[in-house]
Amino acid sequence: MHCGLCLPTCPTYDQTKLERNSPRGRISLMRAIADGEMELTKAFGEEMYYCLGCLACTTACPAGVNYAELFEVARADIETSGVLDKPKRDVIRWLTVKIVFTRPRILRLLGRLIYFYQVTGLQKMVRGVRLTALLPRSLRELEPLMPTVRRRFSDALIREIETPPQRRYRVGLLTGCVQDLVYSDLNRDTADVLLAHDCEVITPRMQSCCGSLHAHNGEVELAREMARRNILALEHSAGPLEKLDAIISNAGGCGSHLKNYAHLLHDDTVFAGRAAFWSEKLKDIHEWLAAVGIRRPLIAQSADRVTYHESCHLCHGQKITRPPRELLQAIPGLELVEMAESSWCCGSAGIYNITQPEMSQQLLNRKLGHIFQTGATSVASANPGCSVQLEAGLRKAGSSVRVVHPISLLAAAFRREKKSIF
Repeated sequence: MHCGLCLPTCPTYDQTKLERNSPRGRISLMRAIADGEMELTKAFGEEMYYCLGCLACTTACPAGVNYAELFEVARADIETSGVLDKPKRDVIRWLTVKIVFTRPRILRLLGRLIYFYQVTGLQKMVRGVRLTALLPRSLRELEPLMPTVRRRFSDALIREIETPPQRRYRVGLLTGCVQDLVYSDLNRDTADVLLAHDCEVITPRMQSCCGSLHAHNGEVELAREMARRNILALEHSAGPLEKLDAIISNAGGCGSHLKNYAHLLHDDTVFAGRAAFWSEKLKDIHEWLAAVGIRRPLIAQSADRVTYHESCHLCHGQKITRPPRELLQAIPGLELVEMAESSWCCGSAGIYNITQPEMSQQLLNRKLGHIFQTGATSVASANPGCSVQLEAGLRKAGSSVRVVHPISLLAAAFRREKKSIF
């Protein structure tokens, strides 16, 4: 495709105005390599990792070019070729992508260590006396992004099976990996909202990463293994997937990848059929509530001016834009104020804020400016990566604006309703 309608929607092209930093430019490079006109080089590898993978170009494309698949295949080829290999990068990728995010127990142990670092006051002391200045630049830039780890993770907050007084639906709940550590309270809120909508909630124990981190970083086989693990875990708790009404994700980025399991495992003779059921049943929480009918809480909250930041993969990947707004508008006392460029990437993009801190910061500053212009007291975000990024930016700016998931706002409204009754 050569029309270029995607160019104005691409954050990296908008910042640099360089053709190679645009979807059209990147596809041209991929085509040249595929046709044997160009070698797969280090420069190509660096360009493909400079891409956010935000998928705004897919929304803009009139021809429906599947950039997401091209992007993932290109990164897989880059990793296979080894053009970006170097000792430090190899160790970091091995430790994170291949070890920590494939082993839930190790990830939770790491979460416990970070929790200890934070609750004992060590983090406050380190920041207070500026000990981070002694760290290498890469770690110094990473430390402010560290989110607050919760005392209890999802398995301690949600029973494996929870049933409402009147059951109309039976759903599986996915709790994520980083979200399990940092936003386990959101997972509890999600279970409560589902129960309030007459859903029996089945939450598999010790869930694995969805595999999006692996797929987006060129590790397709690991992404497939994560998919198999999650299918098996849900089947262990819920039985055959076809007997579920829905499989619920509350994270925009994860949900976009989770819906792709059917394609990811289409040639797996053991899992292809089960993956097809999985993708058919997989629903974002806002999408599911809109389908069954959002129940409006009876008790109004104190006035809260809320603006909504759209997760790239919820908006552009899953094409879900209206349901989160409908949910927010259903909460009595809440005023929803639209921000400019609500669907523009905040710069988080998985681990982009770690691998490309300069561009990430530019995009974050642009997003914060739009948030402040709304005068909102809260910004609703439906993706853990976005929430961590926005919280870090607001904290650095000394802002009192809080970041909250739309589902947590609805859950709080239901709790107020329940308290007023009893």
